[in-house]
Amino acid sequence: MQTSAAIDPDNASILVAGGGGVGLEVTRRLKDMGAWVWQLQRTEKRRKEIEDMMAIVAIGDAMNPEDLDKTFAAIDGVDAVVSTIGGTTADPSADSTGNINLIEAAVKHGVQKFILVTSIGTGDSKDGCSPDVYDVLKPVLLEKEKAEAKLKSTDMDWIIIRPGGLQSEEPTGNGVLTENTTVCGTITRGDVADLVCKAMRSSSADRKVLSAVDTEKMFGSPEFEIFKL
Repeated sequence: MQTSAAIDPDNASILVAGGGGVGLEVTRRLKDMGAWVWQLQRTEKRRKEIEDMMAIVAIGDAMNPEDLDKTFAAIDGVDAVVSTIGGTTADPSADSTGNINLIEAAVKHGVQKFILVTSIGTGDSKDGCSPDVYDVLKPVLLEKEKAEAKLKSTDMDWIIIRPGGLQSEEPTGNGVLTENTTVCGTITRGDVADLVCKAMRSSSADRKVLSAVDTEKMFGSPEFEIFKL
């Protein structure tokens, strides 16, 4: 029987995967909450920025399962994984293969909670995108859908968060989660990171697929219910 449990970041061991953007913002917040954070990076490019947060750089490529095994083996028990791994429309393989490799490694190493950050437009949220936007992003969104399906098939306490269009401005504090699959809009990377950390601390979000939007930056005026963590 599956059980759900919240993860208190304080003194927890958490692996964050993803080159920059939302991943770095998540790492910064988790460190502020007292977590032990390892950030998976393919290169040394962001080492100083990550170490300045008092987080630990784990060099490895999610496309290589052996790298992931070494990363997990070097950490004395990973309580949770947050993945913001993504590719490009030219090469979206990281969206599927990279995330799937990470999910399989997390299962193998007994991880309790896995939060996967994908995008509005993935899977049953296709209608959240305009047809033009969907056509441009389709190669990436189809690969993200494969990763979501893999995560849903596991016994981990998983959460899938699908943000709208990402912005680099300062967080507004207006970010919310919803189970509505038709909403869309923009949201800052910092606000997405805040929602990821809040979801980690709540068992109510376990095994939920949630869209992340800013209530002041919605496209149109949709009616939707905010998911309460």
